[in-house]
Amino acid sequence: MAQDYSPGYKRFVLVMLTIVYAFNFIDRQILVILQEPIKADMGLSDAQLGLLSGFSFALIYVTAGIPIAYWADRGNRRNIVSLALAVWSGMTALSGFVQNYGQLLAARIGVGLGEAGGSPPAHSMISDYFPPEQRGRALSFYSTGIYVGILFGFMFGGVIAEAFGWRMAFLVVGIPGVLFAIVLRFTVREPIRGRWDTAAETAQRPTFAETLAVLKQLPSFWYIAVGCALTAFVGYGVGNFFPSFLIRNHGLSIAQVGVVLALVSGVGGALGTYLGGYLGDRFGARDPRWYLWVPMYGGLIAFGPYLYVLLTDNTTHLLAILVFTNILTAMYLGPCIAMSHALVPPSMRALTSAILFFVLNMIGLGLGPFLTGLTSDLLAPRFGDQSLRYAMVLASMTGLVAIALFYLGARKLPADLARRESDRNALAVA
Repeated sequence: MAQDYSPGYKRFVLVMLTIVYAFNFIDRQILVILQEPIKADMGLSDAQLGLLSGFSFALIYVTAGIPIAYWADRGNRRNIVSLALAVWSGMTALSGFVQNYGQLLAARIGVGLGEAGGSPPAHSMISDYFPPEQRGRALSFYSTGIYVGILFGFMFGGVIAEAFGWRMAFLVVGIPGVLFAIVLRFTVREPIRGRWDTAAETAQRPTFAETLAVLKQLPSFWYIAVGCALTAFVGYGVGNFFPSFLIRNHGLSIAQVGVVLALVSGVGGALGTYLGGYLGDRFGARDPRWYLWVPMYGGLIAFGPYLYVLLTDNTTHLLAILVFTNILTAMYLGPCIAMSHALVPPSMRALTSAILFFVLNMIGLGLGPFLTGLTSDLLAPRFGDQSLRYAMVLASMTGLVAIALFYLGARKLPADLARRESDRNALAVA
């Protein structure tokens, strides 16, 4: 067995990759907090805002993600992540110089192209740094980068935009990412591929078709993928319009929204994300179905309070309960990625993550904000200023379908894990 890395170095790498993921969401979410001033400056509709922060970004993100992940299953993942970070951060900075909607759309497509090279290679690296019984926590810690990014994106984006304008906000959050890409390249080592797997599995070099053929035999993976996608549909469809909702329906300023959502969504989401991985690893050691039961129960408990958050006019109550619901609804990603990696050999993990994120982002990020914005526009003639509120309520209903899919995935999981173990044993004998 190859020599392991020290615990301290593994923690260092995990923190570095988590910071990269935080930059990913700073650069993604900065647009969300800046939607209202951009809308006013360029005269945009809610549907255009949804297209800008959702479908156009998601389309290039998921399309480029699969070939980049295929490359990552064969090449140096550390270098891919570093290059990707430099590209998306640079395109974020360029967003501050755009003069019209088309240029901003093109810049956001460039951000999506860069971000496509971030998570799948990072997931694969983490699965080679940490053994299976620690992956849920490690991948959940990594996934807290989402909410660290949301925290800093909302806080700095709102404050900077109010003081210096929305263009300066793009510049301030974009340039540090380019610099951090250089630091990552020279401080993080490419891990040994398949560190915790058999030599025969590590030596495999499956094609895209072969990886897809394996996944087709694993129904639990597709329940996981679509369950994550519909959870993300609520997260992006409602979350991307939450700053606008607080500004329009609760009278907060952009700076107030930035600070409030940074603390409520950023801190609550980060706690929930890590808690999901911790609970998955703890209870999943006895029964792996807990990796899917954790997000199922989290979504079920949060559903009713989340509707209250959207329907109440009491801002204080809204924000207090939002912390609670954000913790619960954020528990899905780490356990689901960990279980997806448990279902496939090491040489398929980056591509498996890319396929998972393809489904998640096309439905969640691609359709969530666009359909929510479009629904708001369609409801506006009848409901006026309340149209966005009711559009967000309708989007949140898809969370019930996600809960059902996690339940069905958990039922299929034991048989799929048995198939994986059987394939592993057959390869070892061969």
